[in-house]
Amino acid sequence: MTVKQISVFVENTAGKLAEFIRVLCKHNINIRALSLADTRDFGILRLIVDDTYETVHMLEDEGYVFSITKVLAVAVPDEPGYLYRILTILGDNDINIEYTYAFHHKTQEVAYMIFRVEDNEKAVEVLTREGVKMIDQEHLREI
Repeated sequence: MTVKQISVFVENTAGKLAEFIRVLCKHNINIRALSLADTRDFGILRLIVDDTYETVHMLEDEGYVFSITKVLAVAVPDEPGYLYRILTILGDNDINIEYTYAFHHKTQEVAYMIFRVEDNEKAVEVLTREGVKMIDQEHLREI
């Protein structure tokens, strides 16, 4: 149970991020989550979108350099300590987190955290066993 994250290389200069987002708008692509990590010359824009297939074709047509990575999308109820619970489960099972970021659903009382981990299958297994709710690509399209 994973979702597809698209990582796009964007030049780290004024206006390039806005230019990229304008291209998404032009193609009616809706961003569910976004994270930007930068270096001096370029940024890595990590996106979770409503339609990965359409986005990939658009990126190819527009000449962007990108990659696709399977990541976990975990529901985190709006209550103190729940994120700690998830992190503890992963840590206790020797699953390293490479990075994480979050997005909130406007009508549900949960946030969704994106986790890039070393072993998706193992993480899905232990989180599911512990009753942690995750979403897949199809559910992502519906929210």
